[in-house]
Amino acid sequence: MNQALVPDGFPRQPLQQRAKDRFERVVDGARELLLESGLSGFSIPELAARLGYSRATIYNFFPTPYTIFNELTRRYLTELEQLLFRGAQGLLQLSWQEGAKGMVAFASQFYNANPVARLLILGGPITDESYRAQELMIQRLGRLVQQALAQRGIVLPPSPPDVSLLAVEIGTTCFRVSCFLHGEITPQYQEEAGKAMIAYLSGYAPG
Repeated sequence: MNQALVPDGFPRQPLQQRAKDRFERVVDGARELLLESGLSGFSIPELAARLGYSRATIYNFFPTPYTIFNELTRRYLTELEQLLFRGAQGLLQLSWQEGAKGMVAFASQFYNANPVARLLILGGPITDESYRAQELMIQRLGRLVQQALAQRGIVLPPSPPDVSLLAVEIGTTCFRVSCFLHGEITPQYQEEAGKAMIAYLSGYAPG
């Protein structure tokens, strides 16, 4: 599967407005097709037929299906990251434990509202590029955790290990298990994600 990524792991960005409009329509159509048919039912010929485009039109932007998945993954990760950064500002008055629960709740609500994001991100990385994008996002969210704790006077030890990154990975793993078992993040697994992160961070932060 990953052999299809070289050298076309990312889409070819359009320059003219008409091409940009087509590009966005392809992305939106791909999201709808994934929502209806999942990964197993996704193909560029099927997407082209739905949109009324030639296959060549889509291949001009997206040489393989994986480039479409990478573009959608990138967009969802950016949206999630922005949501959490905004949400973190409203949690500063809470204890770090309650702040962690709040961040977990924001992320859970995002994934449950975006089933294609659950499929592409929590279902496991589809490509090498999407895996790297996820890990970089988790690293940035780890920095957010680190900053949020620092604002409460709690300084995590220097890496290695990267304590803040591991905390985010632990919470994300709880989400993945819930999606595998239940198709969504249930309230019980959301709670467990918060507990797991707090339990891990408690070894480095005072109660």
